[in-house]
Amino acid sequence: MSPNKFEMNNLEKSVDEETTKGEKKDSSSAVLETEPSDSGMAAASATDGVAATALRSVIQRIEHVAERCGRRSDQVRLVAVSKTKPVSLLKQVYDAGHRCFGENYVKELIEKAPQLPDDIEWHFIGNLQSNKVKPLLTGVPNLAMVETVDDEKIANQLDRVAANIGRKPLKVFIQVNTSGEETKSGVEPDGCLELVKHVTSNCPNLEFCGLMTIGMPDYTSTPENFKTLAKCRSEVCEALGISEDQCELSMGMSGDFELAVEMGSTNVRVGSTIFGAREYSTK
Repeated sequence: MSPNKFEMNNLEKSVDEETTKGEKKDSSSAVLETEPSDSGMAAASATDGVAATALRSVIQRIEHVAERCGRRSDQVRLVAVSKTKPVSLLKQVYDAGHRCFGENYVKELIEKAPQLPDDIEWHFIGNLQSNKVKPLLTGVPNLAMVETVDDEKIANQLDRVAANIGRKPLKVFIQVNTSGEETKSGVEPDGCLELVKHVTSNCPNLEFCGLMTIGMPDYTSTPENFKTLAKCRSEVCEALGISEDQCELSMGMSGDFELAVEMGSTNVRVGSTIFGAREYSTK
C-alpha cells in the first residue's frame, strides 16, 4: 500500500502532553506513536468529553486488531460518521485531532462543512442522486471522496461537474452490493469490474481508489460480504494490472469494524460508537 495514498497523522495526545511538548498531532488514521498509559487516558477523558474519549477507544481497538493481524495501523483510515450530529460534537472530535469525517446526506453536509475548519477531509458515504452532485461538489470544496458510486450515470455526472468547476480529480470508491439486499444501493458483484473500467477509462476527472460495501444489519453474513468484496478487488486488480495495495477496501462500521480490519479493510466508517445513537427528527 502506498504510504502517500493512505497517509494519515497521529492522534493528538492529552492536553497536558500537548502543552509540554508544544506539538499538535492529527488522528485521521488509527496511529498512535506510543501506547498511552491508563493515567494518560484518564486525563484525556477528563478534558476531551465523551465523543473524543470514544474516538480514542476506537483508535486503540483498531490498533490492537491491526497488530494482532500483522498489519500496520496506518493502513487503516478511520472515517468518523457524523450524520444527524451537531457541529459542536464534531468540533469536539476535531479538537481531539481527528480530520476525517463522513456524512450520508448532501443537505446536512453542505450545511455543516462551512461551519468547520477547511482541513477536514469529508467523505460522502450515502446514496447520491444526480441532481445533488453539483450542490455537493460546489458546496464542499474540501470533499475528499465519494464512496458510493454505484452506476455509470452517477459516475458521469460526478466527472462532468468536477470538470466544470475545475477541481482536482475527485477520489471515488465503487459501491458493491455484496449482501444481495434489494434495499441496498451498489452494483452487483458481477458488474463491479465493468463499472470500474468505465470510471478509469471514461471519467478523467475521477480517481478510482477502491471498493466499498455495507454488510448485513444483523452481521450474520458479514464475513461472506467482506470476502465477496475482497474477491471483487482481486478481479479488478487482475484486470487493471495493478496490485491489491492500489485498491482500497471500505468495509466495516460500528458493529463490525474490528472484523473488517482483520479481513483487510483499509477504510472503516464508524458513527454511533463515537458519537452515540443517531438522533433523527420526529417532524
